[in-house]
Amino acid sequence: MTTSHPSAHRPLNRLAAPTEAIRGFTPNWFTACMGTGIVSLMLPKLPLPGTAAVGEGLWVLNMVLFTVFTLMSVARMLMYPADSRATLHHPVQSMFLGAIPMGLATIINGFITFGLPQWGQEAATLASQLWVFDALLSAAIGLFVPYLMFTRQDHALDKMTAVWLLPVVASEVAAASAGLIAPHLNIATAELLVYSGYVLFALSVPLALMIITVLVLRLAQHKLPGAELGVSMFLPLGPLGTGALALLQLGEAAPRVLAAQGLGELAPVAVGLGLVGGVMLWGFGAWWLALATLTTVRFLKRGLPFNLGWWGFTFPLGVFTAATFGLAALTHMAFFLTLGHGLVVVLAALWLLVTARTAHGAWHGHLFQTPALSKETGLPRA
Repeated sequence: MTTSHPSAHRPLNRLAAPTEAIRGFTPNWFTACMGTGIVSLMLPKLPLPGTAAVGEGLWVLNMVLFTVFTLMSVARMLMYPADSRATLHHPVQSMFLGAIPMGLATIINGFITFGLPQWGQEAATLASQLWVFDALLSAAIGLFVPYLMFTRQDHALDKMTAVWLLPVVASEVAAASAGLIAPHLNIATAELLVYSGYVLFALSVPLALMIITVLVLRLAQHKLPGAELGVSMFLPLGPLGTGALALLQLGEAAPRVLAAQGLGELAPVAVGLGLVGGVMLWGFGAWWLALATLTTVRFLKRGLPFNLGWWGFTFPLGVFTAATFGLAALTHMAFFLTLGHGLVVVLAALWLLVTARTAHGAWHGHLFQTPALSKETGLPRA
């Protein structure tokens, strides 16, 4: 049973003190930035009038959300250090620290998608500078959280869920961003991003595949997680889709860098690795998407309570959609393009649903809790 903060069932406008919202603020709020950000980047892919403008508006909204969430996080660390430490030691909430750099990555990518046409090279330069911070933060979280798992936290195989993926996946999200940004930079800076991108890929994808392997064992032996974490079944789609996207975008950016280094004969290798590796990870992702859909239908029949974990519907599907468009661009196959358009529509519908439920839960105070939560879920319930 989830233990809630006393403010958990008071409307937000009737909290005993505004600081109650700060005390109950936890890192899983940044999943809203991940979801909003990926939707903003995918909407311009639709061949419909106005979708690019809506996407840009969501990108701006995402920057506002990320700023507010960052300020609330800093305020919580300063005002309630004990609660902040409890988050680090919590076996579920600590995983959501990975959502911070992933949410930032969607903003950085927006400087290429939306900023570059308006501000030119300055947008790409700013994106590359922010990317350095994002990459370092991703790598640090990808090391620090597993260290806490191995030394401080209490975990068991039967309690494991796909949220274990969140801290390690951040590095491959940064890798995909490197491939997107590098073509718009001078060659020296592009070299740094491309090679760093492949290293970040290595810091993430092998670990993610290890975790997915253990997750399959856990699901076979102990069956599905509880309904509170039912949406987590979608999370493995994230590293599979992002891994495919990273290989595709780094493969597109690498030939220019290799040619400048006198290694132009290796350019087809980078492109081929992007295509073959991207298709293989995409195919694995398609299987997992089908599995997650089946399990979600099963949960819906029995009751799927809303919590911030529902944002897990958006970002994993969004990066899989981005990889689908990447394959469409490289292979020129109509199948991938048509599927990508369909996935964007589904993604937008899910974002509207989850956003509405989140706004309702926040206003009524259900989504602000301290980490005095059950070790099984760590998620406030609306």
